[in-house]
Amino acid sequence: MKEKKIVLTGGGTAGHVTPNIALLPSLKKAGYQIFYIGSYQGIEKGLIEEQKIPYYGISSGKLRRYLDIKNFSDPFRVLKGYQEAKHILKQLKPDILFSKGGFVSVPVVLAASRCHIPVIIHESDMTPGLANRLSFPFSSKICCNFPETVKMLPEGKAVLTGSPIRSELRTGNRTIGLNFAHLSGEKPVILVMGGSQGASAINKAVRSILPKLLNQFQIIHICGKDNLEPSLQNTKGYIQFEYIKAELKDIFAATDLMISRAGANSICEILALRKPNILIPLSKAASRGDQILNAQSFQKQGFSNVIEEENLTDELLYQTVKKVYQNRKQYIEAMEKSELADSISIITSLIQELSQKNHK
Repeated sequence: MKEKKIVLTGGGTAGHVTPNIALLPSLKKAGYQIFYIGSYQGIEKGLIEEQKIPYYGISSGKLRRYLDIKNFSDPFRVLKGYQEAKHILKQLKPDILFSKGGFVSVPVVLAASRCHIPVIIHESDMTPGLANRLSFPFSSKICCNFPETVKMLPEGKAVLTGSPIRSELRTGNRTIGLNFAHLSGEKPVILVMGGSQGASAINKAVRSILPKLLNQFQIIHICGKDNLEPSLQNTKGYIQFEYIKAELKDIFAATDLMISRAGANSICEILALRKPNILIPLSKAASRGDQILNAQSFQKQGFSNVIEEENLTDELLYQTVKKVYQNRKQYIEAMEKSELADSISIITSLIQELSQKNHK
């Protein structure tokens, strides 16, 4: 019997890679030989090579909607990437391509379509990004995280799946997490996360109300690279990290309430782990506004309480923390009713269904 093969693609940011990594155990269990196509030196290269998955680099260019001198050279890089991807796909002969998006994925999706390989795309945000929008016409199915997104996608292609999250995040131990953070079990724990680079507005607001918060809570603060505050290093009940990697599952297990940005992968992890939360999305001034829409959808579904960054004040954050913690059971109950608790199984089944048509 011919071995089943799948090619994964996606890159540019960790958010375009980690859902692919979350799928790996399920795909291996389903009997797939897995390959990855990304850019020559993008963040995806190191992340995938850590997983011992065969990695193929291609030329990649960014598709900008603003004036930049690279707009003249990048189309040639994309064209080169398309030719390279087509050569790789003809060599590998996969049954299916799964794309998580990012600009490197566009030439790979086009090449797969040209080679008559079924394509499944996953769109994390409420409103699709440019790279995925360019790829949609060449896809068989499009997975998404939000009910509102289904209406924005080509008819007959949309599947509401949620986002794959790493299975190990569900295996944390609260006691280990508390010990790692040098905290006790006497008070509930707030986990503050601002994304990989941290979030200065969130960091500042949390630290401003720290004395009041510490009367009732303990705080684990993942503040981002170079954002540690030396004057708070020995504050009882408060611990800060630039980032946490292997221990994150135990930190999640120790957490009773979260304050977070509203990146799609982050909030899907919050949903899967059933953590009452306050979302402070990246402002429109610093983004295309996708985090605001993500957060509003979660608030509408009863999963989250949202404070827009423009409205963030120390007192508002403090009062919201008290309110969300007081009503934490209703947030947990709403999340438990979500149909998106098992996205990995849903997506794996979809991959198997479509790849069978190409598997001989």
